[in-house]
Amino acid sequence: MKIVNKFTGMFRGSIVALITPFTEQGQIDYSALAQLIDWHIAQGSQGLVIAGTTGESATLSDNEKIELARFSAKQSAKHSAGRIQVLVGNGSNATAHAVELTKQLNDTGIDGYLTVTPYYNKPTEQGLLAHYSAINAASELPILLYNVPSRTSCDLSPKLVSLLAELSHVCGIKDASGELSRIDEHRQLCPENFALLSGDDESGTEFCKLGGDGVISVTANVMPKAMAQIQQLIEQEKFQQAELIDQQLAKLHKNLFVESNPIPVKWAMSAINRLPSAHMRLPLCQLTPAGQAVMSATLTDLTQHFQEI
Repeated sequence: MKIVNKFTGMFRGSIVALITPFTEQGQIDYSALAQLIDWHIAQGSQGLVIAGTTGESATLSDNEKIELARFSAKQSAKHSAGRIQVLVGNGSNATAHAVELTKQLNDTGIDGYLTVTPYYNKPTEQGLLAHYSAINAASELPILLYNVPSRTSCDLSPKLVSLLAELSHVCGIKDASGELSRIDEHRQLCPENFALLSGDDESGTEFCKLGGDGVISVTANVMPKAMAQIQQLIEQEKFQQAELIDQQLAKLHKNLFVESNPIPVKWAMSAINRLPSAHMRLPLCQLTPAGQAVMSATLTDLTQHFQEI
């Protein structure tokens, strides 16, 4: 019989890979962040990832991540009837750093961690097992593995995921490999109710139709209601209706990566007046005129299908 981790089944549906709002001076804009969290709750999102790739984690200090975690959890808790789950990126390519950050985040009121594979180092499977085991030992909260080989040059094979799934706090994976064949492999090898979340908006609906539990989505920053509706329809096995909404979002899924994420999504959020500033921290910079033309046309196309744009 498969082992069932006590945290499995916690995370599912439409989870937003949330941007981090900055002022023009480069400081975190907590007023804008509060408004975003409130909006996502009202729009039906089921979770937020704070300080992930889309949240520009690479340019956030540990102290900023801890404060973002506390603030986001507190803001979510203001909505007692519709509180949203808050996950925070706690990954690093130095195991000792990830362990220390995890210890500091444990008591911030968040619901769990999204833990990216070590980037740049290219560790062996033995190194990855040791890395995640150390983070697991430091954690008091559930952990979602995060596999994004295109950014990290490091891949979690299904076999390795099954070994990591035996750790006491590892309850699922955000898989941005784009390999849909892994869904069946993960289901066969991992514990019952191990959360399988897509990290690729373009294939996310198909991922969930094939047995996935949800998406951690960049698109949901701009279109949270539509992304939540897709997940609801899939749960109800109304696949054609889900596919129709997904097709209407197809250009947005693609064009949010016309330049490096989160450059286009921040520009889009500013363009629809959900963000007072599209400012980013270097080395990321503003969307180019060519990129702006693409995103402007994409947003115009969305108005044909969605009233909220």
